[in-house]
Amino acid sequence: QVQLVESGGGLVQAGGSLRLSCVASGRTFSSYCMGWFRQAPGKEREFVAAISWSVGSTYYADSVKGRFTISRDNAKNTVYLQMNSLKPEDTAVYYCAAVPLGFGYYSDYERYDYWGQGTQVTVSS
Repeated sequence: QVQLVESGGGLVQAGGSLRLSCVASGRTFSSYCMGWFRQAPGKEREFVAAISWSVGSTYYADSVKGRFTISRDNAKNTVYLQMNSLKPEDTAVYYCAAVPLGFGYYSDYERYDYWGQGTQVTVSS
């Protein structure tokens, strides 16, 4: 079955950087959309970024555009989220997600079929 395993979270000061990784296994992901979402305490899960695995097209929430970069490594079956210029409001549990989708992406978390366990990102002011 599909497994998504995130890593790379931690505690960082405002203005710092972190890189999250999501290792995917269980099938071929060439026709999948891979997304990153986050959820802060008391808030709904929100879209952060997505990548179309087949063509590498990327999509971002306005709140992270210009600071975060999503990428993939086909050989390692891994999706990354490079987060720069982090702010306290970026504090959340970050989740990797996957859905079969040849092109494009979904920003609605309910459209995704597979989820990782999440990794905590805490940005101190």
